[in-house]
Amino acid sequence: MSALTNSSSLPHAFRSLDETAPAEPFALPVGSTAVVYCEGQFGEQDGKTGNGLVRHSEKYEILSVIDSRCAGTDAGTFLDGVPNGIPIVATLGEAIADAGPVPDYLICGLAPADGLLSQEQRVVLLDGIAQGMHVINGLHEFLNDDAEFVAAALLARVTITDVRRPKDKRDLHLFSGRIFDVTCPRIAVLGTDGAIGKRTTATLLVQALNARGIHAVMVGTGQTTLIQGGKYGVALDALVPQFCSGEVEHQVVAAFEGENPDVIVVEGQGALSHPAYLTSGHILRGSRPQGVIVQHAPKREVLGDFPMMPMPTVASEIALIEAFADTQVIGVTINHESMTAAELDQSIDDHRLELGLPVTDPLTRPGQDLVDMVLRAFPELAPKAESSTSIR
Repeated sequence: MSALTNSSSLPHAFRSLDETAPAEPFALPVGSTAVVYCEGQFGEQDGKTGNGLVRHSEKYEILSVIDSRCAGTDAGTFLDGVPNGIPIVATLGEAIADAGPVPDYLICGLAPADGLLSQEQRVVLLDGIAQGMHVINGLHEFLNDDAEFVAAALLARVTITDVRRPKDKRDLHLFSGRIFDVTCPRIAVLGTDGAIGKRTTATLLVQALNARGIHAVMVGTGQTTLIQGGKYGVALDALVPQFCSGEVEHQVVAAFEGENPDVIVVEGQGALSHPAYLTSGHILRGSRPQGVIVQHAPKREVLGDFPMMPMPTVASEIALIEAFADTQVIGVTINHESMTAAELDQSIDDHRLELGLPVTDPLTRPGQDLVDMVLRAFPELAPKAESSTSIR
């Protein structure tokens, strides 16, 4: 990552996966090139799907991001201060021209609280379909139920994937108790707000553990992880609440039986204290984590999409989590949005002193900090770690 000075502002970004398509005979493309549509929101909280895809994607080669506000810059530099060769362009036409051949997919990288498309956004996605691009939609608004989109897709011979569309209820799972057969440690990455970096931290934690020889597997609980190509996961906020805990349990058991991991990391959603996003409760009940990492943005004064609600403190969130579930918080991770390097250093030190827990920023500190956080809580994993400490 780029060097930071005490007077500099940190990179923009932290200011801020069941596929369903219409039944058709069209063959999906062999390649996996994609353009991310994130107009007006890249690097912001409501652009978290686009932000996540630029940072990590196992399924698609991201060719460009569409956001006219920051066109002409490198997406990695804009997010994290490190160039990654993914350009930000102003329009879909520019994205296609820059790619050469028409990209295979147009991914909606927007994640507004209401999960709905504006008229302007509809026009861009319909244009992508007309250009011959398959559409990946992570919103609550299912495009396969929209006659205009269905007709356009049939005419262009492309598919639409509504990532958040749940399975039929007959295929969903109630809590069964099978979680008690999972013998490896389970760690949930929760937070004090939505769109605060839980998925990014969970991804970096899994990468860091695997780099040290500790076999870690991630279970996703939101649409972005599924779009990124996560093998195990479910979009929890699209389910009938009765099945949420059972579906988390089912995915954790599947990861355990399918991968024989040393540790399972479960992505959090919202916050346990959040008035609107309550899926953290289902994650705690369904995965029964022995450890929890709490992600916090010290500079946020109010909840991201709910400005009438003040942000909780880390200490209050920890107390709530440990009162709600039979678990313990093993560390805190800081989202450095709107912070200078000096403020970040001070915040890490202050939280460490106040809470008596390991504290780090996953995006600007070594991955070894995350590994040490886990090994401190689960020393039985230490023999599995390789001697090399080269992680990031």
